[in-house]
Amino acid sequence: MKRSAVGLAEVADWHNLAAAFHRAAQGKGSRDEVRFFRADLHGELARLQNDILDGSVAVGTMRSFRIRDPKPRIIHAPCFRERVLHHALMAHVGPVLDRALVEDTFACRVGKGTLAAVHRARHHLGRYPWYAKIDIRGYFAAIDHTLLLGKLARRFKDRGLLHLMTRIIHAHQTSPGMGLPIGALTSQHFANHYLGEIDRLLLEKCRVRGMVRYMDDIVWWGDDKAAMKESMTRTRDHVAGILRLEVKEPVHIGRSGDGLLFCGYRILPDRLLLSRRRKRRYIAARRRWEEDYAAGRIDVATLQTGMTHTLALTAHTDASAWRREQLRRQPLADLLSNL
Repeated sequence: MKRSAVGLAEVADWHNLAAAFHRAAQGKGSRDEVRFFRADLHGELARLQNDILDGSVAVGTMRSFRIRDPKPRIIHAPCFRERVLHHALMAHVGPVLDRALVEDTFACRVGKGTLAAVHRARHHLGRYPWYAKIDIRGYFAAIDHTLLLGKLARRFKDRGLLHLMTRIIHAHQTSPGMGLPIGALTSQHFANHYLGEIDRLLLEKCRVRGMVRYMDDIVWWGDDKAAMKESMTRTRDHVAGILRLEVKEPVHIGRSGDGLLFCGYRILPDRLLLSRRRKRRYIAARRRWEEDYAAGRIDVATLQTGMTHTLALTAHTDASAWRREQLRRQPLADLLSNL
């Protein structure tokens, strides 16, 4: 395997840092930390450039908060200066890691994403009779730093670059030597790369008929149940023994004709339906926007915007009949009549 020659000089290049600033600031221009950085942009970028090149750039300054999307998660958001660093780093490291992935890996990649993964899964459901599905328990928190750094050392040879990535990885630990922070750009790419060898195992050694991976959610297809059981055993052994991760129980082996729950959708060979989880999100979001409007906390324009975002949860699915039933049970007219 030929290692990439990308080094700190490319990361610290002035044009790369300026572009990284604009990507990091996108959609966040009104925040104080972004305005302060922009006010002395030339000086901030010059100092960041020097700190990168001399190996002293500060890492690990993060703000933690909880979200529910839909299950509870702790997000660690790096400070703005570090976000600029991450964007500058991944502008050069990201493409190298991306080239190491197979086509059927869909998370955090240009031109891919959740919907593309769902459509690819639907394509396989229509072609192959059996599937197997796993995901990893507490994936980001369980990633082993030593194993991850070993994988990166096999892709990059510049010592300064590897030292910077080592500092970024070690700056966050859920337990000694373990874990990546959810919310950092670097974590998305590193975590996606960490499971890349599972893709190769399934396609090249287990010789499955098709597969789709979205981060740590993995599903693959075959011609019979026995082949699925064998590939499941090999995959679980590799995940536990080599990657030191735990497969979430229960795993699932099923017939493609019965459909598949994946990435928040219920996928059938001929239809795409909402999962129960996505239905609950739609109902809760609609109730929240309507209650805010009824209480006078938002105006009708904000209500319209909120409902547009809520309807987006059902986009691309055969959900019109279900939405009509929800409106029948709780008509909008009931809300307006109470005003």
